[in-house]
This record gives sequence, C-alpha cells and structure tokens, in this order.
Amino acid sequence: MARRITYRDSGVDIDAGDRLVDYITGAAKTTFGAKGVLAGIGGFNAAFALPAGYKEPVLVSCTDGVGTKLKIAFELKKHDTVGIDLVAMSVNDLICCGAKPLFFLDYFATGKLSLKDAKEAMRGIVKGCRISRCALIGGETAEMPDFYQKGEYDMAGFAVGVVEREKMIDGRNIKPGDKVIGLASSGLHSNGFSLTRRLFKKSEWKKFKEELLEPTRIYTDIIMRLISKYKIKGIAHITGGGLFENPPRILPKGTGIRIKKGTWPVPGIFKEVQKRSGLPDKEMFRTFNMGIGMVLVVPRSQAKAVLRAAGRSVRAYLIGDVVKGKQAVELA
Repeated sequence: MARRITYRDSGVDIDAGDRLVDYITGAAKTTFGAKGVLAGIGGFNAAFALPAGYKEPVLVSCTDGVGTKLKIAFELKKHDTVGIDLVAMSVNDLICCGAKPLFFLDYFATGKLSLKDAKEAMRGIVKGCRISRCALIGGETAEMPDFYQKGEYDMAGFAVGVVEREKMIDGRNIKPGDKVIGLASSGLHSNGFSLTRRLFKKSEWKKFKEELLEPTRIYTDIIMRLISKYKIKGIAHITGGGLFENPPRILPKGTGIRIKKGTWPVPGIFKEVQKRSGLPDKEMFRTFNMGIGMVLVVPRSQAKAVLRAAGRSVRAYLIGDVVKGKQAVELA
C-alpha cells in the first residue's frame, strides 16, 4: 500500500495558515473604525459601504509592492517596517487625486510560512492602515513550496478610496506662476534599492539599518487637511523616477517645473549613495526622492499659507515654480 502523502508533506501547512488568518482577523478589526466595513477577513470576499455625503462619488484604486527593500528586511530579520511601506506605496498614490482612503487589501506569498515573520509583516500593514485611516478588510496568504528562497516572501497591496468627482485633483488648472512645494520624505522610502543594495555590502546593512529600513512616510492626514482648506492644483508622489519623472505626470501641456536645488536639506543617506555610486545630480534626482516625498502645486497667493499649514505636520519647503515648458522638470 502506497504511503499517504498529505498537503503538509508537500510543503503547505494549512494549520499554520489558519493561525495566521486568525491573527490577521483580530488585528484588522483595530483598523475598521465605526463605519464602512460590512464583511471583512474570513469570508470569500470583503464588503465596504460607501460613506454618505457624496453627490457623485468616484472610486479610486491603486496597487504596489515594496520591491527589493524586502531583501534587507530578510537579511536583518526585521519585518514590521516593510508592512508600513506596503500600505504607503499605494495610499500615497491614491491621495494624489484628493481621494480619501477607504480600505486596503494585501497579498502575502512565501515558500514556507513562518508565523513569526508573517505576523511581524502584518503588524506593519495594520499600523500603516491606522496611519492612513483606512480599514484592512481582506487579503490572501499563499504558501508555495519551492517558489521562493528559504526565509523570503513577497507582498503586494491594494488600496481603494473615494473622492467627489468635482473635487478631483488632476493638474488641469496648473499654470505658469504657480508655486511648487515639497513635503519631506522620511528617507529612501521604497525606491532605488536595487542600486542601493549594490552600494552597501551586506556586512554594512546592520550599521545602516535605520536609514535602509526607515518606513515610507504616509501623507494621508496632511494631504486631507490641506485640500480641505486650500486650492491644491496638483499632487505628485515621488517614487521610482524621482523628481524628474513624477511631477510631469500632473502637468498640462505647455507647462513645466523649475526646481531649485538647495531649497531643502538632502538627507545624509542620499549623499552617501551619491558618494559611493559616483552618479551625477541628474541621475540621482531621477532615481531617488532626494528628501522630497510629495510635491504640491499651489497658486502663488496661497503658497505661504500652505507652507505654514503643512509645516505643523511635516517639514515643507518652497522648492520651485511652474514655468512655460514641455511637461518636464528642470533643475536650477
């Protein structure tokens, strides 16, 4: 008689997966808030009721991952901060049109499930959702033997928000003379790590742990507050492509942006990266955020007020102007 081979024998531990789901279900409830969630983690789907008060609500969705920053988390066995990164990368895109985050879903895949590592990652996701003021209402955990290297996993995130159609921020009213404000990043965020990991030896990762694993700043509160009081014409999340390739995505034809170097302090980690890589300024600015995580375009008349208001929550700087041009960024 042939020996019985179970799913666990093939590398998939259903019991461990169930324990993780139980943990996530409990943790996710802390992100639900008072309204919205009709059905959450545990069923075949999740349900969320649109909030009242919108005349013509538009749903907005975003998805992203953490990228090779995860390699550093694996090596240093620190998994909670990358969960925050996962939420931030989607939610920060979401709020660029003025959308209010409603809920978040995650996908976590690994070769062999480590409850300890997965719980740490989920703690970060829950924290990111709390900061973003959105509910973690669903997701998927996949255990796929032989697909990932031992001790490694991948994550993807999905955020959904809502905005009143007439209040959507799309950059169409941007014009020459408008001012460009930069909101400080918390550091590298989650971009440029394929290069960064080559520049810093594994033996140095522990020494630079704080700089390398500092989680991506989440801008939900400050953006929601600013758009409720001021005329914010355009918002750009500075991710891959840096300050050269992201702001042009919100510019109408016939306009460009002139950014003035030296108008904000560049964090030391970027200077170290440039020193080790030998990259010229232009390449640094199109690979990394260089200390600016969000760019806002505002009317000249409101620039000082926006700077003061933003500065109560995060460092904000007047970094440039909108000029006549071809939907591009010029460094001055």
